[in-house]
Amino acid sequence: MADDKQGREDQARAADRRQRQRDVAAELERMDETEPPVPETELNDLERELGALSFPVTGAEVVETIGDRPIESADGDYTVADLVPETETEQFDAPEAVRVRVARPTVAAAMKRIVEASEGLQNTDLKRSQREAYERTFRELVAIDAVDEDEGIDVMADWIVERIREKGKLPGSRDVRREAAKYCRKHGYEIRNDEWLGV
Repeated sequence: MADDKQGREDQARAADRRQRQRDVAAELERMDETEPPVPETELNDLERELGALSFPVTGAEVVETIGDRPIESADGDYTVADLVPETETEQFDAPEAVRVRVARPTVAAAMKRIVEASEGLQNTDLKRSQREAYERTFRELVAIDAVDEDEGIDVMADWIVERIREKGKLPGSRDVRREAAKYCRKHGYEIRNDEWLGV
């Protein structure tokens, strides 16, 4: 009987692992929304270094192991510790997941702040769909030419962290999109209703 239960658990873990691999592959395919500023060779080198870790790992383990590793990008230089939340709640199932995360450093740095700010909240977890919505909002801000040097990402990350501290919970993705749209309109960029920020 124990072998049957163990077999079912192994199958469930294998199915879960395959789903996570499909999710990573899908995220890599979606990277055409905005061009990642980290060169492919840099990401390949990082992925090789991550091979020393035994996955799955936490963000804290990644930072502890290779946190001081530099990441050169078109937007400037970072370290892995600048881009990966140093928490136990942030999980990476494979080196590809870390690679996807750091491919857009400005978005990764903003999400790091949000994840770390939300870590102490009671009964609050940054769910995958909410995280993806936040990240997509940040990518939309990157894609807007009128918003210089990704200032909008910093402004929105500040706004989200403030809401977390003031209200003790994560703001909804629609609220984040509305606030990002206000920021864009204030800076002269028109947001249409059929766009992501046009909620």
